[in-house]
Amino acid sequence: MTLQETLSQKVKEAISDLYQATLETVEFQATRKDFEGDITVVVFPMLRVVKGNPVAIGEAIGAYLVKHVTPVINFNVVKGFLNIVLSDGYYLDFFGTTNNWNTFGTLPSGNDAMMVEYASPNTNKPLHLGHVRNVLLGYSVAQIVKASGKKVYKTQIINDRGIHICKSMLAWQRYGGGETPESSGKKGDKLVGDYYVRFDVVYKKEVADLVAQGVPEENAKKEAPILMQAHEMLLKWEAGDQDVVTLWETMNGWVYQGFDKTYADIGVDFDKNYYESNTYLLGKEFIAEGLAAGVFVKDPDGSLWCDLTDEGLDRKIVLRADGTAVYMTQDIGTAIQRVKDYPDISGMIYTVGNEQDYHFQVLFLILKKLGFEWAKNLFHLSYGMVDLPGGKMKSREGTVVDADDLIKDMTATACSISEALGKIDDFTKQEKETLYKTIGLGALKYYILKVDPKKRILFNPEESVDFQGNTGPFIQYTYARIQSILRKAETPKGASNSHILVLHPKEKEVLKTLQLFPETIQLAALNYSPALIANYTYDLVKEFNSFYQNVPIFAAENPAEKAFRIALCSAVGAVIKTAFSLLGIQVPARM
Repeated sequence: MTLQETLSQKVKEAISDLYQATLETVEFQATRKDFEGDITVVVFPMLRVVKGNPVAIGEAIGAYLVKHVTPVINFNVVKGFLNIVLSDGYYLDFFGTTNNWNTFGTLPSGNDAMMVEYASPNTNKPLHLGHVRNVLLGYSVAQIVKASGKKVYKTQIINDRGIHICKSMLAWQRYGGGETPESSGKKGDKLVGDYYVRFDVVYKKEVADLVAQGVPEENAKKEAPILMQAHEMLLKWEAGDQDVVTLWETMNGWVYQGFDKTYADIGVDFDKNYYESNTYLLGKEFIAEGLAAGVFVKDPDGSLWCDLTDEGLDRKIVLRADGTAVYMTQDIGTAIQRVKDYPDISGMIYTVGNEQDYHFQVLFLILKKLGFEWAKNLFHLSYGMVDLPGGKMKSREGTVVDADDLIKDMTATACSISEALGKIDDFTKQEKETLYKTIGLGALKYYILKVDPKKRILFNPEESVDFQGNTGPFIQYTYARIQSILRKAETPKGASNSHILVLHPKEKEVLKTLQLFPETIQLAALNYSPALIANYTYDLVKEFNSFYQNVPIFAAENPAEKAFRIALCSAVGAVIKTAFSLLGIQVPARM
């Protein structure tokens, strides 16, 4: 039984013994820094079952806890808040009985499995800053859910078919002149993305020409010749036209090589890839079955729809009149295929931007209507977009922040700042390059992941690479400082006598924060929020730095104190490393 569970039980007993009343739940919160105490019981909710002055009730409960709960040695009441003071021995026992700080807070994978989808790019453009938030968020959630004790499968669905893919293909066919990644010296995903932008330039000109000829703009947007040719190419692809399929395979192959390099540079991976070009066919099969079962209806033009008006939503198309698939077709097929491939999964997490909130609401409802029991365990990890000081990014106009360029820029910024500090002059060139990338990527990942996923981000690269404040480099620097302490330390002696120590208040604050790590992992897994891990780590680092600045380590009064403080440094370093690994961030031994 945890301390909080013990306190909850004893508070309920106090209410029963002192007031002959029954309390269902006890509300706890962290004690405010300006009050003495380690954990706070909120008295106000108790007034529903106990009539009286909240301060007097708090005093009575506090006295009861001191008498009946060994670790509780004192208390104070501020208005309706009972602040409980725990003994040094309680924290020293916690520290002394933690056998392995390298795995502290994490649980081995059990039988309950989850699938986490992230990335899910289109093969018509390179990865950009928006994709970066997606892959960092999805990968981190997968790491956190795994650390909470679940088996995790990491996956992506690659959107490798559709009109958007045909746009790049048609533009290359028209204007490429046989250009390849090898002949151009460009990564394959960048080369294909250039032709996606080229298509949009031509399309806009054709629309403008039609409007100038008197065609209404809405009609012109649908009748632009290049767009109509792209639609013809899509029909040929779905019909299996060999020339179109060969071109599609060639250009997608270029893109996959580019994606693989970017993923490796970012430091994320996948257990399995799914391809829309395969799963949309399975989606068509189940739509046919759903039509026969009355889940879908056919309109006079031949298109198939799902009527969700009774659920407060709209009618949703699931197959076009010409028989071609829409996104919903593919997503139905993908979900079904995944459960076939991994029958042990109890749920799926889709990491997709919040502009797709409605889409996933509809998808999950359709899967339930099709009779899939597992559909109730699907979750859309909806996140806000990433903006730049210059505004929103637009892929088709070529105004995106390329992921590869972003990684290079972050590494370069980390290089300039690190060299200005002048603490790595003895590093080899290779060691410096590795460090710069570690710091640069750490800055990028932490800046993005410390924000609640639902919130929109204004990304400021310079602000993220700062060695002060709530940043990745600040935490990495603290970790490196701890490693320096450990390198200087002799083999600790007297640590076994640490239980006789009287804790310094700063030591106690560090121990209190360490103790919260397992609970934080579970909360982060429950809420699919890496921000909880990121901000916990920052709080731990702040408490450690305050301890470091106020408590002598090597000049401790006796060997037991010195050994304990070195061991405490080691524990904090291990927890920082684990926490950052859950965010996909590396920590350097020296900075």
